[in-house]
Formats: sequence, C-alpha cells, structure tokens
Amino acid sequence: MHRDRRFFAGLVGVAAVVSYLIYTGISDTMVYYLTPSELLTRIEESPETMERGVKVNGMLVPGSYVHSTHELLHTFVVEDPNDASVRMTVEFRHPLPDTFDDSGEMEVEVVMQGRYRADGLFEATEVLTKCGSRYEAMPEMPPQADVNEGVGGMIG
Repeated sequence: MHRDRRFFAGLVGVAAVVSYLIYTGISDTMVYYLTPSELLTRIEESPETMERGVKVNGMLVPGSYVHSTHELLHTFVVEDPNDASVRMTVEFRHPLPDTFDDSGEMEVEVVMQGRYRADGLFEATEVLTKCGSRYEAMPEMPPQADVNEGVGGMIG
C-alpha cells in the first residue's frame, strides 16, 4: 500500500513537470497576429514593443512592390484590413513566396514576422501570403473517345 502511494506521487510529479514544460514552451513561442493599427497603438503605449518580434497581418497595397537590383531587398506596403488609411512599409531580405502578387487582380493578405524599426519601417524576417479562399474549378473536358473503339470491341 505504501509503495502504491509513492508510485502515484511520483506519477503526479512527473505529470506536473511535463505540463509545466509544455505550457512554458508554448507560451514562449506563441506570437499573436496584430494589425498595423494595433501594432502602432502598442508602440505608442510601450516603446519597448519595437525590440520584440511580432506578427503583423495586413493587405498588400497593389503596385507598391519594389525590388532592389543591387541586393536581395523587397519593399512593399501593407494596409490595415480594418482601416485602409493605416499603412506600413515593409522591408524583406529573403525570397518572397510564390503566391506574392501585387498586380491588383486579387486581394493578397500578408502575414509578416519581424520588428518595427524607429525609422517607421517594418523589418520582416518572414513573409507568408494567405491563399485566396476563392478557387475556380477547371472547366470539365468532354470525355475522349476510347482509343480501341471501332476495332470490333475486342482486343486480342
């Protein structure tokens, strides 16, 4: 009986330690999405926010993309999804995702991780584009005639 209590106490202790490690691991790596408006408000309230990495969600402004010919530098502008008057210029020094398109043919939602700098630029270390929710099905092709049709129906 005494042995069962020690086993149960050890099991509870191990479960508590594992739960604590999972909780701290998740909360340390969790980064919330902010809109440009929310980020600028947080920076006004607490300037040290600029020292921390954040994720920002915005809509790509069509025609704002500029690529440097001298170095791997992409610059573009995103606007707040809730207030189009709030815009933020973004610098990114890595290859852009294939779905990045500022032609204006479709709205592109961008999620960036990085830091807001004192000069007013958002320096992104990661850029993701959300895929459009509207995909059009390809038109159905008429069924093709069977290659063996007209040969008597028997292959032999």
